[in-house]
Amino acid sequence: MKCAIIVVDMLNDFVTGKLTCERALGTIKPNQKLIMAARKKQIPVIFANDAHIKGLDNELKLWGDHAIVGTRGAQVINELKPTSKDYIVPKRRYSGFFQTDLQLLLTELQIDTLIITGLHTHMCVRHTTADAYNWGYKIIIPKDATDSFTKEDYEYGLNYLKTCYGAEITTVENIIKNWK
Repeated sequence: MKCAIIVVDMLNDFVTGKLTCERALGTIKPNQKLIMAARKKQIPVIFANDAHIKGLDNELKLWGDHAIVGTRGAQVINELKPTSKDYIVPKRRYSGFFQTDLQLLLTELQIDTLIITGLHTHMCVRHTTADAYNWGYKIIIPKDATDSFTKEDYEYGLNYLKTCYGAEITTVENIIKNWK
């Protein structure tokens, strides 16, 4: 098994900005722990970040301006700040795969397993997971490092990921324990 971490949309606009998800605050420490452990094990950390073009992207029609390229809102939160060894994949749709170079990157890194964290289990995490499944990846979702706007959306999302894509739902602690 060769895995990578994909951190979806842990951006200023989603955590404390224009589309604040207060529940995201509870995912910061688990994400920090997972990311730090991955870096120590030289497991790739990939940030799949909304990076919208103002006045153009379809998502903006639904959600208003958010994560506009070049703004503070489109930056990863300071607590999870990428290092020079991490990868950043900008995305303009819900999925980290759609019209991005994520699949090429994963192929070059020879990855077969994805640990997907971030926001939102019923939207961007869900669509990224769908595409990961379609590409044949094994999928692991640490439930303590993901969330959604509401508890209902979060639980619905997790159940959907497990039922439809065979995602293993676990915790950051269990993932790290299995790396040792």
